[in-house]
Amino acid sequence: MKQKLVIKTPGKLMVAGEFAVLEKGYPLLVMAVDRYVYTTIEDHSTYTFTSENFDLHDLTWHFNGKQVIFDEYSPRLKFVTSAITTVLTYLKEKEIDTTPFSLSVRSELDDEKTGAKYGLGSSAAVVTSVITAILEKFLSYRPSRNLIFKLSAIAHVRTQGSGSGADIAASTYGGLIYYKSFQAGWLKHELKNTDQIIPVLQKKWRYLHIKQVSFPSNITVCIGWTGKPASTKNLVREISKLKQKNLQAYEQFLQDSKDAVDVMLESIKQNDREKFLDGITLNREALRTLGKVADVPIETEKLAILSEAAEQLNGAGKLSGAGGGDCGLAFLRSEENLPNLYEIWKRNDIMPLSITIDTKGTVIFYTE
Repeated sequence: MKQKLVIKTPGKLMVAGEFAVLEKGYPLLVMAVDRYVYTTIEDHSTYTFTSENFDLHDLTWHFNGKQVIFDEYSPRLKFVTSAITTVLTYLKEKEIDTTPFSLSVRSELDDEKTGAKYGLGSSAAVVTSVITAILEKFLSYRPSRNLIFKLSAIAHVRTQGSGSGADIAASTYGGLIYYKSFQAGWLKHELKNTDQIIPVLQKKWRYLHIKQVSFPSNITVCIGWTGKPASTKNLVREISKLKQKNLQAYEQFLQDSKDAVDVMLESIKQNDREKFLDGITLNREALRTLGKVADVPIETEKLAILSEAAEQLNGAGKLSGAGGGDCGLAFLRSEENLPNLYEIWKRNDIMPLSITIDTKGTVIFYTE
């Protein structure tokens, strides 16, 4: 058994297909990014947990066979509690014994100086990283990415109650992923009907689709932060109201989003940069229209400026994620235009982030 392991797990940025991915069969592109969560697991006399970012140190806990219970609980521990509970339940069902260990999590997904959130999928990366660390320590074989993804999805949905799981897919597999959601409602129903995890893992997750793809060559991906964190949960709630009030408009958005992502998927197959840029523009327009119809600030003024700057330089841009703040993406034909793009961004208080795509997903960073 390995005495000490460090697991390195990337964050994510949504590329296209936001909101629509929550519905059955609607596609999304998501990319893993080279900002990471590091989880260290090693033998210890008791079960302890440390989070540098939350200033939580050596918190003790125990597993009663059904639930992880912290001696001193903080609401900030909810995702970690669910992750540990889920993976220890799985190991118990597999009749694999565990011994006490210390778990320490450090995240570089948020701004180091201010702690401001960029929207890089922190909770999903933490859940994925913690589950991978415990599986790697106690299994006698390398856990499959499929197992890591499904256990992480279960832990995340149990905590959040919703979500597409795209952020978990990016953190698990890495690279650029063409994704369709397993549907949180379906997963909750399956979990409700059994007190075991393994039967749910063994089922076919019929709506789920994960395929690694690549951006067309000769395209430059740039990421800008608007300086304003956004609440995905609140925005999703507001958009869901449109589904009740104006189903026709909502269904039109779903079709427009699918059409845009389909154009991008075709461009990826053909390695056609121009078609990919067209797809980004189409998806931006679909999201802008959705925001107007629903009267929700999806594309903020800064996100609009971020995208328009890319368009002025013969590229394309759009928000990433639920909008309302966080990050936006710009796609340029040439790196030569980067200084001009960044100059426009900085003039408008948009911070360029030195982030690129991560191609490896969750990996063992260090072992002894």
